[in-house]
Amino acid sequence: MSASASLAMTHLVTLAELDEDKVTPGVLGFIVFAVMALAVWGLMKSMNRHMGRVEFKEAAEPDASGGPEAKPQRG
Repeated sequence: MSASASLAMTHLVTLAELDEDKVTPGVLGFIVFAVMALAVWGLMKSMNRHMGRVEFKEAAEPDASGGPEAKPQRG
């Protein structure tokens, strides 16, 4: 094996041996978390805006006096 190949293998072996106490999510983990937080914030803001436009009025109940709408029609 040549000296450069041996040196390359040495670097790969040291990369493969990770210390479990030093593993962190890093910059990519922070970016993913920040994007998800912004998406949730945007969805909540949109939901609040849409819920503000909804009118919660109940429909009038049909008459209980037994009018023509209350009787079933028989053929």
